[in-house]
Amino acid sequence: MITDTKERIRIEAGQLLIQFGIRSMSMDDIASRLGMSKKTIYQYFKDKDELVLDIVNKNLEDSEYVCEKDILQADNAIHEVILAMDKMQRMYGNMNPGIIFDLQKYHPKAFSRFRKHKDGYMINMIRTNLQKGIAEGLYRPEINIDILARYRVESIFIVFNPGFQQATQSGLVQGMHEILINFLFGLVTPKGHKMIETYLKKTKFFKD
Repeated sequence: MITDTKERIRIEAGQLLIQFGIRSMSMDDIASRLGMSKKTIYQYFKDKDELVLDIVNKNLEDSEYVCEKDILQADNAIHEVILAMDKMQRMYGNMNPGIIFDLQKYHPKAFSRFRKHKDGYMINMIRTNLQKGIAEGLYRPEINIDILARYRVESIFIVFNPGFQQATQSGLVQGMHEILINFLFGLVTPKGHKMIETYLKKTKFFKD
């Protein structure tokens, strides 16, 4: 049970914003859903912008912690990717696809924090994974790490583009699933190809 009021607001408001979208949920809506007065929320957050920034900061910190944990638990570079995508499936399965657009248009401070995470932490994490995969003989040694690290990050978030979803008639998880499989198969050596096939057979994420 969450006893800290600020923490409860952060967690439950975050769940609402992720599910229904940031723009569509007003502070009145959030207060009503949480069963508390708007005045109570304003005791901890001066406005919606501050609340959104706090939620984004906490979610990104949690995401980085889980990523680091997955890296330590993974058997190899491909396994790291599988674990990361399993986490993303759980995170994004119930996410409103317009959330990135809402951040960019209505909450620039929170969007700046997100971009810093995307262009810093995520790029570095993927670069390290590519280097590791090459050293393990799972990824082809001639790949351009800088280009593919950037490509991989951008491909993760292309599924949030409304035009992408409309054109492909796909949800977030389905789009990520398809992009990841093809990205991995384009990277790997014959040894890595066999390893992916092994994960395909036993990992729920890759099943329809």
